[in-house]
Amino acid sequence: MSARESALVARTFVVVVNYDGGEGNLACLESVFASGVPAGRVVFVDNASSDGSREAVHARWPELVTIDNDRNLGFGAAANQGVDAACARGAGAVLLLNNDATLEPDCLARLCACLDDDPTIGVCGPLVLLGRDGERVWAAGGRMTWRQNLSELVGHRRPCTDELRQDRDVDYVPGCAMLVRREVFDAVGALDAALFAYHEDVDLCLRAREAGLRTRFVGGAVARHDAHGATGGGYNPRRKYMMGMNAVWFLRRYGSPMRWLGFALFDVAPVPLLVVLGLFTGRWRGALAKGLGQWHGLRGRRVRAEYLRPGASRLW
Repeated sequence: MSARESALVARTFVVVVNYDGGEGNLACLESVFASGVPAGRVVFVDNASSDGSREAVHARWPELVTIDNDRNLGFGAAANQGVDAACARGAGAVLLLNNDATLEPDCLARLCACLDDDPTIGVCGPLVLLGRDGERVWAAGGRMTWRQNLSELVGHRRPCTDELRQDRDVDYVPGCAMLVRREVFDAVGALDAALFAYHEDVDLCLRAREAGLRTRFVGGAVARHDAHGATGGGYNPRRKYMMGMNAVWFLRRYGSPMRWLGFALFDVAPVPLLVVLGLFTGRWRGALAKGLGQWHGLRGRRVRAEYLRPGASRLW
């Protein structure tokens, strides 16, 4: 590691948001410390967890910077609390890291070198592999499609290849492992907390681009993602509900007639068929929840923590 890389690593803070993350928090934080980040530069934000995970982290690393919320504020608002705490302590860059993700030993150093080498890059992210081992890709950056889910993770679930590992500019990098230059927050503000969870990472990267700052995928930096999340991941109904609703709000900001049309044709219209097919695959609740989220979003509703609680809807 060069002196210049070391200098930026020394000014980088890590923000981890927890909501009933269990033992995944421990593996996540261990990987952060193995990357050379001391506990005093890790901000651990807990969203009123009830599984004992907050207490386990506090007991093991009492020197962490901690924020304990008395209710679930959602990822965006909690991450913003962590970013504010990091910036108040002099952060030059902030790594947003999901608590079900881990860093390979040189991941952070490579990401910091990316920002150091080019001041026009405001956000960068690593190659994210699926699971704790193996070579299948979870994301090699992301691109906007304005169709199903509005965007897609590049290389999702494909075997890792040299082509996917190539450094390149991308539309966004997923928020499970996203290094953001301090100047981005100064220029465009915080994550959109009103989105609660999902799409806020994409939104931040697009706002950074509007401000003239690029987003870069760094193929030599590697993180791993269990991809379960606080809502269960995959076709979990709560996750699909939030994605459906937030897609509508996202389009309210970035939409054009053609983008709304693509969303209607490729994301809204297939929902009834997906519900029927889901009767045979067990995914019907997730498909129906996505349609419900779209409908609620069109009616002006926002994601609310109370509505995500088990039993708050017949779908979860």
